[in-house]
Amino acid sequence: MIYTKTDIAKLDRIMRLKIINAVTGIKPANLIGTVNSTGQTNLAIFSSVVHLGSNPALIGFIARPQTKDVGHTLSNIINNEVYTINHVHPEFIKKAHYTSAKFESHISEFERCKLTEEYIDSFKAPFVKESHFKIGLRFKEAIDIKINGTTLVIGEIEYLKLPDHALNTREIDLETTHSVGISGLNSYYTLKKIETHPYVRINEVPEF
Repeated sequence: MIYTKTDIAKLDRIMRLKIINAVTGIKPANLIGTVNSTGQTNLAIFSSVVHLGSNPALIGFIARPQTKDVGHTLSNIINNEVYTINHVHPEFIKKAHYTSAKFESHISEFERCKLTEEYIDSFKAPFVKESHFKIGLRFKEAIDIKINGTTLVIGEIEYLKLPDHALNTREIDLETTHSVGISGLNSYYTLKKIETHPYVRINEVPEF
């Protein structure tokens, strides 16, 4: 099956969303936890989290255009400057998925979707207790993407918690963390490690 730019433009909105959201392959499933200045928590699922650099340790994600119905995550981050990213695991996929509903700002997705707020040390944003792979970040920069109104949100890691058994020979084995991935809008996948190869040096490239 082939789609040209014209064909894609003619697709109905939902079909276009499902196809274009899936063409990049399986992406990480993460819950982003925030809190506003009055203590109201917010939790939302994202599939756009991406590594941006290791020194400093930067992670980015794409926030959708803000409207009266959506955008609580971004506004909370800008106001409070801290937030959490929590891996999704098979035992709470359904609860995580339904955090994507357009709840009003006074409703906490933690409470509505029966996930547990967890505060660690003095970090002032809520983690997801059910997740065993958690990242606490401090907001650094927001870059507006003018072509579609989205925003690239960049944060620096200040806290990282992962299972001890997941760090194997100086690498994280995501299969052992039971973290899951997303394709499209609503399909979830488990992760299975297939192969591991060494860091590539030009003089070590094999003859294929």
